[in-house]
Amino acid sequence: MVDILKVILLGIVEGITEWLPVSSTGHILIFERFIGLYDTPDMTAFKNVFDYVIQLGAILAVVVIYFKKLWPVNRSKSDDKLHWNRSKLMLWLKIIVACIPGAVAAFAIGKLIPDNPFLIAAMLIVYGIAFILVETFNKKEPDVISVKDITFKLALFIGLFQVLAIVPGTSRSGVTIIGAMLIGLSRSAAAEFTFYLAIPVMLGQSLLKIASYLKDGYSFTGSQIAAVIVGMAVSFVVSIFVIKFLMSFIKKHDFKPFGIYRIIVGIAIILIFALIK
Repeated sequence: MVDILKVILLGIVEGITEWLPVSSTGHILIFERFIGLYDTPDMTAFKNVFDYVIQLGAILAVVVIYFKKLWPVNRSKSDDKLHWNRSKLMLWLKIIVACIPGAVAAFAIGKLIPDNPFLIAAMLIVYGIAFILVETFNKKEPDVISVKDITFKLALFIGLFQVLAIVPGTSRSGVTIIGAMLIGLSRSAAAEFTFYLAIPVMLGQSLLKIASYLKDGYSFTGSQIAAVIVGMAVSFVVSIFVIKFLMSFIKKHDFKPFGIYRIIVGIAIILIFALIK
């Protein structure tokens, strides 16, 4: 029961921090440090899988909220048959193009980057400052207001920014949003496209982690499967509310509050791991 409560807490943390540009990695690191979920040597492998697989619940939230915009098959009113929607197929092609740079970088150098708390803290602070600077000095009116107006060229550039997210603590959503805004996207278009990119990225990461776990000779026990299902369910429900909140928030506000928050969390991580025994 205690472990399930801890799983619920981490599901809440994942659902909130995966979509807000504040780094889910940094927050999960802090919470796991204090609650001690699966911190025994024999559970280390499962914990590494669990931290990724609960993201599937967050992905499902994006699919549910934006289903009509993403589902590429429509039923024609004239002949009552299913037809491919060309504009939605093109959107998926742009999503794939934007995911390629990050996938290549993760495959090439991803394992070389250490999962170090001080590196995570540094990235939280650096990109927190970046958010504040971008929002302060980038006063140019956006050229792209809607996701449907994103070109393949812009999608590729956004994907290049996403490469930076292979460094823990950067925040995939945060760096993608910053990059998209710098090349002319509005806040809402940048955030929405970032949500779309999360579907193949997070799905791929989760499936690779599961495959690696099974390949190494591990298997899932009944309690572990239950923990994963609970974590996914909680992250799904929380993600629904967080995504809607963020899209509503950025209609009237900028990202400076998230920049300030990142700096505070980065400093907190440094203090926790450097000063607290």
